[in-house]
Amino acid sequence: MTYYSCISIPSMAYLISEKGGEVCHEIAHILSFWIAERNRSWKQSLVNIRHRIEMSCGPRLSSLPLKVCPTRRSANAWTCRDRSYRSGASASSTSAWPACKSGQGADDPAFFPPEIVVEIKALACQLPKDLGLPFSRLSRDDIAQQAVQRGIVASISGATVWRWLSGDAIRPWCYRSWIWPRAPHFEQKAGPILDLYHRIWNGKTLGDNDFVVCSDEKTSIQARRRLVPTTPSTVGRVARVEHEYERKGALAYVATWDVHRARLFGICRATTGIASFHDMVDLVMNQEPYRSARRVFWITDNGSSHRGAKAMERLRRWYPNAILIHTPVHASWLNQVEIFFSVLQRKVLTPNDFDNLEELESRIISFQSLYEISAKPFEWKFTRDDLKNLLSRLSAREPEYKMAA
Repeated sequence: MTYYSCISIPSMAYLISEKGGEVCHEIAHILSFWIAERNRSWKQSLVNIRHRIEMSCGPRLSSLPLKVCPTRRSANAWTCRDRSYRSGASASSTSAWPACKSGQGADDPAFFPPEIVVEIKALACQLPKDLGLPFSRLSRDDIAQQAVQRGIVASISGATVWRWLSGDAIRPWCYRSWIWPRAPHFEQKAGPILDLYHRIWNGKTLGDNDFVVCSDEKTSIQARRRLVPTTPSTVGRVARVEHEYERKGALAYVATWDVHRARLFGICRATTGIASFHDMVDLVMNQEPYRSARRVFWITDNGSSHRGAKAMERLRRWYPNAILIHTPVHASWLNQVEIFFSVLQRKVLTPNDFDNLEELESRIISFQSLYEISAKPFEWKFTRDDLKNLLSRLSAREPEYKMAA
């Protein structure tokens, strides 16, 4: 006679035999019947719960739209009762909307009408000082508390507020530094630069002997020698960089990026200035094909090394085929060399741990050579028409942009 045994594992059952792996059909039939009965009773219980919620909450929600109506399960059925109000909100207030709950616990999700969601999102999009609060930023719990105190809802959790705001990427607890483009005639100054990126100048396509380069300086790059050597990453631990350091001086890095040929030029100097910019121009213009080019357009910002009409005349005296083009004030994003500077900052200069200026300069120049090997022209899809549309939309929404537009 063969004996069988059944081994049960959570969420599944494996029926095996002690000999040959044969299935115990009798026990398998019992288990399948038990699982089917369990599923059927669970589904029926769910239907009953939904029915009781609709019968108990539905009439009260329609007849009392301004009261809180969470459901609480009694001994016999689901019933509704008024929820206690937080401090600052009266139980008889008619400005609080209901939050109908369909679970037993106080932490179960509540259901709010769309009007409430919109009001709380509008509350999150206001500055704390405009709300009379002594905060710099609003947290999700602050927004929930203000919604209760202002009578928007009788009760709401910070997690619910966060879920709504996350859907629209609204994060009032975060901020970023911002510079508004306030330069007059912003479009007239930015438009030619965008045209040059698409090889257009004064409505005409550039020739094969015309080149566009972007140049700028990264100032005051400090060499900081950590008082304790940096330790590398290991299992379960990130790299550790000592907080205290010893200053070993600073240098300036001047770089130039060929927009359409993806060539990079760079030098390190003790400081910025006209002399450092002149060295950078000599480095580029003394090489082919720039030396014999018909025109070389130099796109720079309004830094002291190359500011104003005098800088344009000075560059023309140095090299007659060089044309200086200035970006609008507070529009460094139009200078493509800034993209390389951001990569340099992330991959080389952060965290700052250099024993001396020689090591810092060697690291920068080595990365420059490595970057140029794999560099490709940046895909610049932003055109003059896109700029016009952007400024028109922003000027209609933000008064600060009217001057720029």
